[in-house]
Amino acid sequence: MSTTTTVTPQQRRTAREPVLSVRDVTVVYETERPVTAVEGASFELGRGEILGLAGESGCGKTTLAYAVNRLHLPPARIASGSVTFHDRSGENVDVLALQDEALRRFRWSKLSMVFQGAMNALNPVRTIGAQLDDTLRAHTSGTDRHTRRERCADVLVRVGVDPLRLRSYPHELSGGMRQRVMIAMAMLLEPQIMIMDEPTTALDVVVQRDILREIVRLRDELDFAVVFITHDLPLLLEISDRIAVMKGGRIVELDAARTLYTAARHPYTRKLLGSFPSLSGDRGAFIRTGAVDEPEELP
Repeated sequence: MSTTTTVTPQQRRTAREPVLSVRDVTVVYETERPVTAVEGASFELGRGEILGLAGESGCGKTTLAYAVNRLHLPPARIASGSVTFHDRSGENVDVLALQDEALRRFRWSKLSMVFQGAMNALNPVRTIGAQLDDTLRAHTSGTDRHTRRERCADVLVRVGVDPLRLRSYPHELSGGMRQRVMIAMAMLLEPQIMIMDEPTTALDVVVQRDILREIVRLRDELDFAVVFITHDLPLLLEISDRIAVMKGGRIVELDAARTLYTAARHPYTRKLLGSFPSLSGDRGAFIRTGAVDEPEELP
């Protein structure tokens, strides 16, 4: 008698081949007294996976994301490590070796980014349609205006925005709609990886929930991978396949979201879990107890 094993979507994503490999990346700010902002960071991103990157403000999350996308300007520099993009074509791309035009082509078409505070990053004197069209014209050639407009309308529909908003200016949109437009812009060229740096910051909880649902739906539909950066660990526990926790520029723990919640190993991860109040317990009670008294490092 044969038995059938059910494989969940999360298990399928976990089993997929990697789309990005980050190995021992160190980023240094060459100031009068050099500061190591990221030290020896390593992780592998699976195709179609949502990898959460959590940690307190200043721990190096955004610096690491900028390193992966080669966005640092002096005095920051990548002191060591490697970043390899595994294209669907089978080609392995050394991202840190890309120069000039090759780097420009790589960004947005292979790996895009929704920046922190992105809902305020739109040009206030140009329409939404013009700004989306600029992105297409900068990265594609030989496409006519009608085709580009259809593509712009399509990505707006995908993120839940009426395509009539192509004629609108940013100030005519709510904060949530502007954030959706930025996500649409990051999707224009159908990248295989999308880095989202605090994409729901400054939005009310209802709008946050809507946008998170859209991100998960779009990931399932288009099979791109996501690096989702936030200090909100409970949010990551809900949407991520795996979570990396950063502290002082280092990744101190990386595991499946469920495992991290039920059996976190690093004391700092347990402190993060313990810093959020329980909705059902007594006033002053926390999700985890005793975390403050844990030792700083594992033996």
